[in-house]
Amino acid sequence: MAAIDRTLDCRNTLCPGPVIEVSKAIKGLPVNGVLEVLATDPGFVPDIRAFSKRTGHALLAAELDEVGVRVLIRRTR
Repeated sequence: MAAIDRTLDCRNTLCPGPVIEVSKAIKGLPVNGVLEVLATDPGFVPDIRAFSKRTGHALLAAELDEVGVRVLIRRTR
């Protein structure tokens, strides 16, 4: 598993809030830094996949469980 550089808690935040927060937070990471995101919005997974594809940042994991989703995304540029 990738080493996590920062954790962003977006639980109880609705779309488009989590993706906006990811966009801000990832800019503060070094290239190859990994951001862990915790969210409860069911629309976050497709949104973060689209964000990753659009920006070129690497989506490393999207894990769903009974309390929400945990995403790992690596800054690539």
